[in-house]
Amino acid sequence: MSNDLKEFESRMKGAIENLDDEYNAIRAGRANPNILDKIKVDYYGQPTPIQQVGNVSVPEPRVIMIQPWDSSILKDIEKAINISDIGLSPSNDGKAIRLVFPELTEERRKDIAKDVKKIGENSKVAIRNIRRDANDYFKKLNKDNEITEDDLRAMEDAVQKLTDKYIEVIDNRIEAKSKEILTV
Repeated sequence: MSNDLKEFESRMKGAIENLDDEYNAIRAGRANPNILDKIKVDYYGQPTPIQQVGNVSVPEPRVIMIQPWDSSILKDIEKAINISDIGLSPSNDGKAIRLVFPELTEERRKDIAKDVKKIGENSKVAIRNIRRDANDYFKKLNKDNEITEDDLRAMEDAVQKLTDKYIEVIDNRIEAKSKEILTV
């Protein structure tokens, strides 16, 4: 029975990982190489992540520098960034590409912080849906006489403790990301 609980906990951890991925893609006025994670470059006919075709570094707090190992693909990297939705214009100096993050206005920071909260709330909904699925599963086991009423109550308590734990993790992530964004 605890294996069943582990499966639901694994799904909750997946929801947290998804939240982290979404938060990593948010541009907060500081250079974060993770915003390039979803961008692929056409490298010898293969869509390849930017991190695999060159060195990605953050030489200054608001600059990402991409130095490809093969300078012939600078134009391809530039094109991939331009057609992506990250909202930055690459500057190509012939050896490397620089992405300069503009300073965010206070209004824009507040909008991003609202988005952070909304994404976090969606993750909480996902956790609660997993809780509902778990409770339904254990109620069905009880109905089929595979577990007792006491076992059912114990499992529902365990599921609620897991839910509370992961909701708290999400709240902490929301607070940390909002603070990062609102800090000038």
